[in-house]
Amino acid sequence: MSFTLAIVGRPNVGKSTLFNRLVGKKLALVDDQPGVTRDLREGAARLGDLRFTVIDSAGLEEAFDDSLQGRMRRLTERAVEMADVCLFMIDARVGVTPTDEVFADILRKKNAHVILAANKAEGRAAEAGLIDAWSLGLGEPLALSAEHGEGMSELLAMLTPLADEFAERAAADAPDVDVSVEDGEFDEDAGYDTSKPMQVAILGRPNAGKSTLVNQFLGEERLLTGPEAGITRDAISVTLDWDGRAIRMFDTAGVRKKAKVQEKLEKLSVSDGLRAVKFAEVVVILLDAAIPFEQQDLRLADLAEREGRAVVVAVNKWDIEEEKQAKLKELREEFARLLPQLRGAPLVTVSAKTGRGLDRLRAAVIKAHEVWNRRVPTSVLNRWLGDMVAAHPPPAPGGRRIKIRYMTQVKTRPPGFVAMCSLPEKLPASYTRYLVNGLRDDFDMPGTPIRFTMRSQAEDNPYKNRKKSTPSRLRKHLGQGRADE
Repeated sequence: MSFTLAIVGRPNVGKSTLFNRLVGKKLALVDDQPGVTRDLREGAARLGDLRFTVIDSAGLEEAFDDSLQGRMRRLTERAVEMADVCLFMIDARVGVTPTDEVFADILRKKNAHVILAANKAEGRAAEAGLIDAWSLGLGEPLALSAEHGEGMSELLAMLTPLADEFAERAAADAPDVDVSVEDGEFDEDAGYDTSKPMQVAILGRPNAGKSTLVNQFLGEERLLTGPEAGITRDAISVTLDWDGRAIRMFDTAGVRKKAKVQEKLEKLSVSDGLRAVKFAEVVVILLDAAIPFEQQDLRLADLAEREGRAVVVAVNKWDIEEEKQAKLKELREEFARLLPQLRGAPLVTVSAKTGRGLDRLRAAVIKAHEVWNRRVPTSVLNRWLGDMVAAHPPPAPGGRRIKIRYMTQVKTRPPGFVAMCSLPEKLPASYTRYLVNGLRDDFDMPGTPIRFTMRSQAEDNPYKNRKKSTPSRLRKHLGQGRADE
C-alpha cells in the first residue's frame, strides 16, 4: 500500500458508505441512525490504478471529556495524525455546521494533506451546501455521492499526485536490502551509501525505557517520558549525529502480547511500531533487566531476524541491578538458548536514565551495521568451503555421496550465499546450520541474519529432462525381430 487515507467528519455524513465503496465490500455497518461507527476500521482500498489503505473513523463530535464521544473524538484525531491524507467529509444537503468549522480548524493543524469532500451532492438540493463549503478554508470542495459512486474519478485525480509524492518519500526512506553482489566483485566500502542516514529502530515492551534512551542519545528531553507504560503512541523519528555519521532513530510504541492489546488506539500504535522495522537497518531490542526475555521480546527479535535486519539486544535499567556479574551470565545463557538464530548478536547493558553504557551500545550498532553489509570474495569462500567439507563431509543418504562444488556470495544487507551441490534436497538442515555457523565464526559475522541456499548443478544440464532415445542399431534389430514374427 502506497499511503493511508483517513475518512473523517460529523456523524451520518456518509463516511462508512464511502469506505465500503473504496474497499469494494460492505465491511462497515451503514444506517441512517448517526453514531453507528465507533472504532477505527482499516481496509485495502482500490481506486483506478491506486492501491492504498483507507481508515473509517467515528463521527467527530464536540466532546472534550472522558465520555464515550470524547474518547471516540480523540481516537479519530489520532488516526488523522497517523494518516498520510485526510478526507474531511461534510453533508452537502445540510451545509456547513458550527461543528464542521471547529474540526476544519483542527484538521488544518494536524494533517498537511486535507481533502474537503461534500457528500450527498447529487441533485439541486446540494448546490447551496457546495458553495457554503468554500468558507471552511480547505480549498475547492469535492462533490461526492458515496451512495451512487459520483465523484470517484475526481477523487482519483486528487489522490494520484499525492500517491506519487508518498511513493517517492517511501523509496527515499526505505533502506536498501538484499543488495545483489556481482560475481567476483569485492569492495569493503561498496555495501552502502554512507551519505544516507543509518536507520535504527528501538523496539521493546511498554515501559522498557525506549523514549528515555532516545532522549539520552539526543542530550535533551525531546520525547515525553514517565513511569506510566504506553506513553509513546506512534513511531517518532529523530535525527542525530554519531561522530560525523548521520543517524535516523525511530522511537516506537511498546508492544504487548496480542491478547492484551484491546484498545483500537494501541492497535494502531503497535502496527505503526512494527512498520518501523521495515524502514530500519539495525533494530535495537530493548529489554527490562528485571524481566528480560519475555515472550514478546523473543517475538520482536525473531521478527527483526525474519525481516533480515541487523539486531542488537540492549538490557536497560542496569543501574538498579545489584548482582551484575551473576545477572549478566544468566542473560547470556538465556540469550544463547532462546535466540539461537541470532547467535553471536551483541548483548549490551545500559542505563537510559544515567547514560551509562551508551557508548558501548553505539559501537555495537555501528559494528552490527558493518557486519550486515559484509562481503566475502568468492576465492576466499571456496578455500574456506574446502576446509569445512574436509573437516566434516556431508552425509551420504542411501549410499550416494553429496558433493558441494563451490559457493559464492550473491547478496548483502543481509549477507546471502549460494552453494552448488548434488542432491540439495537430500542435504539435512543440520549441515546447512554447520556451514552458517562456520561463516559467522570464521568471517566475523556474529548475530546478523545469513541467507544460505543450496542449488543443484543439474539445473544447468540441458540434457536433464530429455527422454532417452533407443540406439539406431537396437531399433533396427527390434524392427527386424517384429518382421520375422
